[in-house]
Amino acid sequence: MIENPFITYGYESADYFCDRKAETQELSTLLTNGNHTALISPRRMGKTGLIHHFFAQEDIQNRYYTFLIDIYATKNLQDMVYRMGQSIVNRLKPRGQSAIDGFLRFVTSLRTGISFDGQGNASWNMGMGDIKSPDFTLEEIFNYLKAADRNCIVAIDEFQAIADYPEKNVEELIRTYVQGCRNAVFVFSGSQKSMMSEMFSSPARPFYQSVSMMFLKPVPLPEYEAFAKRHFEAAGKQIETGVVSAIYERFDGTTWYLQKVLNQLFATKDLVCIEDVDRAVKQIINQNEEAYKDVLYQLTARQRDLLVAVSREGKARQITGMTFVKRYHLASASSVQKSAQALMEKQLLTHHQGIYEVYDKFMSEWLAV
Repeated sequence: MIENPFITYGYESADYFCDRKAETQELSTLLTNGNHTALISPRRMGKTGLIHHFFAQEDIQNRYYTFLIDIYATKNLQDMVYRMGQSIVNRLKPRGQSAIDGFLRFVTSLRTGISFDGQGNASWNMGMGDIKSPDFTLEEIFNYLKAADRNCIVAIDEFQAIADYPEKNVEELIRTYVQGCRNAVFVFSGSQKSMMSEMFSSPARPFYQSVSMMFLKPVPLPEYEAFAKRHFEAAGKQIETGVVSAIYERFDGTTWYLQKVLNQLFATKDLVCIEDVDRAVKQIINQNEEAYKDVLYQLTARQRDLLVAVSREGKARQITGMTFVKRYHLASASSVQKSAQALMEKQLLTHHQGIYEVYDKFMSEWLAV
């Protein structure tokens, strides 16, 4: 049994996963009926957890090979192919050497980078630079998926990353391979809504009308209240009515922030009341203060000023308007626009439907003081 039931990273089991019954069923219906799916929501809303939870369903485990490939930190096609190969090998490890051998029969370019010990356990011994011909290795990986002895479900997390690769044909290349891979269905998960929507909804893009769109919203508050109460009571602890709703409203129902604050409260209190929420949030912010200072140190003065202004506004609109510029003593509308673009590229600022927010909600509270 896990000591703290409010998981802040990874996936443990259905016992520690809050709700998402409808979303799990929707994803299952789409994918098991052959529909590639774009799963879109802000980061930290629980997309990856939902994919893990879906993969953990018994009928899915029994019928499919499932692969989750996180390409968030990738910078080019070589990085992506490396992550794909590594993720597939790691997923196949529990199935033994025969499963890895089946993969290597098709992906011969990775053969020298995978070794086995005396018990047949595989080790991934490759570096990024060992992917000499990423186009060729990518083709081999899709050949494996096409020939696998089970249907496959492949989730590519933070898929919008490919739009920034220096290679100009990546979307076309992947779309071609996906289209020809009848043995696999794909989940393209992403956190940058405007970019993901453009990729899949614009007639000018290769993936136009090739997927079903699924937008992930916050877990309903009553479900989270019941989830929190159940785990506190199971541990012989209490959480007063109103605590979860206070956290929920403060952080817009974003799953990770709810989990993080509840984790802190569970770890430090046997009886949690409303007054404890501020204390828990301050403790979390204090734990990260040095990291926040390091982030600010790397920004220009105008970028720092804008980040502070947006944090104090909370949900900022028309940031290049004179009202906003004057209220926060910013240099000019043009400098705000330039700084905003830089902060969004650094993923410190988000922009959706005309609203700007500091991406890290804990950092936003720290800046706003």
